[in-house]
Amino acid sequence: MMTAARAGEAGLPAPGGLGRYSYGESAAPDRVGAPAWDPGETELGRAARRPAGNRGRGLHGQLVQQLGQMIVSGDLGADRPLVPEEIGQRFEVSRTVVRESLRVLEAKGLVSARPNVGTRVRPVSDWNLLDPDIIEWRAFGPQRDDQRRELAELRWTIEPLAARLAAGHGREEVQQRLVDMVEIMGHALAQGDALTFSRADTEFHSLLIQLAGNRMLEHLSGIVSAALQVSGAPAISCDRPGESCLTHHGRIVEALAAGDGPAAEAAMRQLLTIQPDVERVVPAPREH
Repeated sequence: MMTAARAGEAGLPAPGGLGRYSYGESAAPDRVGAPAWDPGETELGRAARRPAGNRGRGLHGQLVQQLGQMIVSGDLGADRPLVPEEIGQRFEVSRTVVRESLRVLEAKGLVSARPNVGTRVRPVSDWNLLDPDIIEWRAFGPQRDDQRRELAELRWTIEPLAARLAAGHGREEVQQRLVDMVEIMGHALAQGDALTFSRADTEFHSLLIQLAGNRMLEHLSGIVSAALQVSGAPAISCDRPGESCLTHHGRIVEALAAGDGPAAEAAMRQLLTIQPDVERVVPAPREH
C-alpha cells in the first residue's frame, strides 16, 4: 500500500495519498456514479465504460496516476531524477511495479531513462500533450486554465472541419445515432440530468468526427472526448445544458442529413462559440 509518510521522508515530495490528486472526482462530482443511459454496443460505448486513463488498474495504475500528476503539477520539476529503488520504498510497491509505471510515463514523454544517467523528468515541450491522461492531469492541476484554453482552440480547429466533411458521408446508422444522442440530450435537459446530457454530448461529438471519413481526424476523437470530460466545467460542449445548446446540435444533424457541408460547419462554429472560453479564443473580425 502506498503511503504519504514514506513518500515524504526525503527526495520526492510527499504525495499526500491518492486523495490529494483526485482532480476529476473533486472538480466534477456530477460525473460520479453509473450513467443514466445505455450507450449501446458501439465501440465508443464500450470505451466509455472503461476506466479513464490508468485508474482502476491496481498498484501499477495508481502509481502511474500519482507520479504523472506530481510531474504535471510541478511537484517533480523538469530534469528531476527518479530513483526506482527510492520510489519503490517510499510508495511501498515492488520494483516490477515501479519499472512498468516508469515505462508508461516514458511512453507519454513525461520521463526519460538513459544508461548512466537514470530516469529523469522531461520538460513540458517533450510531453505527449494529446495523451488523454496528460489532458486530464493538466485540466485539473495548476495548468488547468492553459489546458482549457488550448483544448478550446484545438476543438475550434478540428470540429467545424469534421462537421463539413461528415455531411458528405451518408452512413445512415451513424447519422441515426447522432439523432438518438440529440433526443437523449433533450430528455436529459427536461429532467435536469446533467450526467446523461454530458455522456450523450460526448458521444455525439466523437461520432461526428468518426463520420468525417478522415482517419487522422478520427484519431483525434478520443482527444475531443477527453476535452469534454475534463474541461473544468460541466462536461459538455456548451457552457451549461440549455435550449440553445440543444438547438445547435439539432441544426448540425439537420445539415448532415441534407448533405450541406457549409451549413454543418457553420452550425458547429455557432455551437462552440456558446462557450465563454471559446469566445476568447475565436479571433474578432478584422475591420477593413
